Amino acid sequence: MSLILSLDTSTQNCSVALHDKGQLISQELVAEEGSHSKALTLLIETVIKTAGCSLQDISAVAVSNGPGSYTGLRIGLATAKGICFALDKPLICLPTLQVLASAVQTPADVLLLPLLDARRMEVYAAVYSSTLEELSPQEAHILSPESFQEFKPILAFGNGSAKWQESCSHPSITFLEGPLLPEAKYMGKLAYEAYLNEKFENLVTKEPDYLKEYMGTKPKLKSL
Repeated sequence: MSLILSLDTSTQNCSVALHDKGQLISQELVAEEGSHSKALTLLIETVIKTAGCSLQDISAVAVSNGPGSYTGLRIGLATAKGICFALDKPLICLPTLQVLASAVQTPADVLLLPLLDARRMEVYAAVYSSTLEELSPQEAHILSPESFQEFKPILAFGNGSAKWQESCSHPSITFLEGPLLPEAKYMGKLAYEAYLNEKFENLVTKEPDYLKEYMGTKPKLKSL
């Protein structure tokens, strides 16, 4: 067996899945904003118990490593690192937009454009072939009617696609209905391929792929 535990905390969803050689065995998801810190370890426990195995049986841990929620990404990677440290297992990090792209199947000539909402008219986006080959890297984009005109035909999807649909002037684009989000259950084949190719990360130095700097707000000073 090649059991890989997959974690995705890149959006408001918190999801965990277990795959054997890329095939889904068990999965859990909590669709609740801010649930990552309290739900993630419980979901891991449930997924492992449902599969009838233990954490010691896994071959690796995979995590969707960004872009996405700053807090969610930190929680996901920290949890994955902790398991890998404790059990001496390799860490696999997958691009979140590639995980999202793996949820959609298209004909060979249609390109994939996963879009994650990054607030206002900005999105995180990348372009992939139908076989998930990266044609345009993950980047933060401010959408305009002419965005991604150089790629066609193309299918756009994800929770960042709706904000662009009305203004888009792309001559050969289709929008997939529904607010599709990345989930751990989509990570199986990508994680297994990375495992076979030993694409493992350094547990000490690896950081989330935020794409943008965190812009926090300073707390207001209370008057005495």
